[in-house]
Amino acid sequence: MIDSKVQKAIDAALQSFTAYTPIDVSELKAKLTDVFAAEEDFLDKVDALDDVFDDYPQVEALREVFFDLLMVNFFSADINRLEEDYLDSPEWEEIEEETLDRGTELLNVLLYLNECNDESIEPSLEDYLEEFLLVGDDEFQDEHQIYEPVIANQILVESTPAEVSRVAAGLPDDDELKDLFYPVMTFFQNVQASEADGQEVAAHAIEKDFDMAVYSILLVFGHD
Repeated sequence: MIDSKVQKAIDAALQSFTAYTPIDVSELKAKLTDVFAAEEDFLDKVDALDDVFDDYPQVEALREVFFDLLMVNFFSADINRLEEDYLDSPEWEEIEEETLDRGTELLNVLLYLNECNDESIEPSLEDYLEEFLLVGDDEFQDEHQIYEPVIANQILVESTPAEVSRVAAGLPDDDELKDLFYPVMTFFQNVQASEADGQEVAAHAIEKDFDMAVYSILLVFGHD
């Protein structure tokens, strides 16, 4: 099964990415949709996803982002065909162990946005950090450390994409959030962005194909 929002996100991400890195996306989109929709075990779907990306090195930058989408799809759609306590099972523990090094922090943002939609809450960066990630809680200092550049630059949500781009470019290359900093921060600047807002985000993007693909995914999940 494939969740309708995940399908929209796949389409939007590929459309945005290929606007800057032209490839024939129709076959790629069909293959990815088949992977997401397949009624197979999660790890088998991960292997199938990797096979698709191995065949399309032009979109390698999106591999881990699409793993995040595959995980979201699991929680939104695949879980419905499994036993109620599956997430407490040894099988799920094994999956978590095997995929510890996969994906990005985008997964947490997407899960947060789904929760906002479910509870009719307007997403905000402050709410995400304080109420969803609990970065102020002593138990969650790992999250605090990961999100340190975002926490330190929260004021950027009141600024412009140009200023976010300037700060993003100055982050250390080994910063865990360096790649996601620009699309995530510009999304939280205006979660109900207009077409003109999107054009301004694109104009100042650093890695335009990747940044705009992630930004477009966030826009899909940020709307009911």
